[in-house]
Amino acid sequence: MEYIRIENDFPRITHSAVTLGKFDGIHRGHRKLVEKIIGQKEEGAQAVVLALGNASRTILTKEERCRLLEKLGVDILLECPLNDRIRHMKAENFIKEILVGDLQASYVAVGEDFRFGFERKGTPQMLKEYGRKYGFDVEILPKEMDGRRKISSTFIREELSRGNMEKFHALMGMDFSVEGEVEHGRGMGHKYLLPTTNLIPSGEKLMPPNGVYITVSYFKERTYQGITNIGYKPTVGGEKFLGVETYLFDCHEDLYGQYCRVDFKKFLRPEQKFTSLEALKKQLEKDAVKGQEYFRKEK
Repeated sequence: MEYIRIENDFPRITHSAVTLGKFDGIHRGHRKLVEKIIGQKEEGAQAVVLALGNASRTILTKEERCRLLEKLGVDILLECPLNDRIRHMKAENFIKEILVGDLQASYVAVGEDFRFGFERKGTPQMLKEYGRKYGFDVEILPKEMDGRRKISSTFIREELSRGNMEKFHALMGMDFSVEGEVEHGRGMGHKYLLPTTNLIPSGEKLMPPNGVYITVSYFKERTYQGITNIGYKPTVGGEKFLGVETYLFDCHEDLYGQYCRVDFKKFLRPEQKFTSLEALKKQLEKDAVKGQEYFRKEK
């Protein structure tokens, strides 16, 4: 898949099927839109995702989003920040100059509440009208629902901020995860507490509340169940950077330098400062027991 960040002009693409939106996280509603443009590849179109918007923290990192969209079959991801040109462009001009002119869209799929153009005056119905004028088809999809509420990035962000990993999975169709190379910590876990692996999450990734979670960690050829602390380790003097520290059940290997993905299953408790290392260790052992019980029930 080709990834292009729009700085000024859009690329010229021949015969595209386009879906537009924020695509902050690729949730269940987004996947329905992506399925629609993938279906147009049989007609010779390139499947293009046009992600509009700015966010300092995102549900998925750029790498995660690219990897997922590529797996789904997308050909091109266009990331378009809302710069002055796009923010002040009239909806009619956006359709004529970008969708028709640059992307040569033959098909466009959007959600029923999609808005675009200056003052958000562009609507799905406007796309349909101009599609008839310029010769491209438009499909408007109803929002995916969770009970009575529409699935959206805002909804997912709310649940993530509560540490509700189960609801996150239900809305996204995948677990919340953090990935990276295992780094050396200060060795406190191996010396005094429980041996752990340490990751530093991407600064662009929106994180759940600091605390202890039940997790599954994936390495190249191995998978380990465990518990993970997100936070700054206040009991042992604190850290400058937010860390993701995982105690892996039944693991006695040195995993330093290996690439790892940690999937979060359930929130156990907030991060807290204990009066001593011994008190912290006792609590971590209790957390580990809860984690092991969770996985036994899952079998």
